Amino acid sequence: MLSCRQATELMSQEQDRRLSLAERLGLRLHVLICAACENYRRQMGILRDACRRFGGGDTP
Repeated sequence: MLSCRQATELMSQEQDRRLSLAERLGLRLHVLICAACENYRRQMGILRDACRRFGGGDTP
C-alpha cells in the first residue's frame, strides 16, 4: 500500500509521464481509501485546467 507521500509523488509524476500499470493501480487503490489524497488529486486537476486556460493551451 502506498503512503500519502508516495501517492502525491505519483500524482505529480503522472502530469509528465505515463505511469506503469502497477503505479496506476496502486495510486487508484490509495485514492479510493484516502479522502485527503482524493481531494489533492482533484485540486491538481483543477489547477492544471486553470493553467491551461490561462496560458491559452486549451480552450473550452
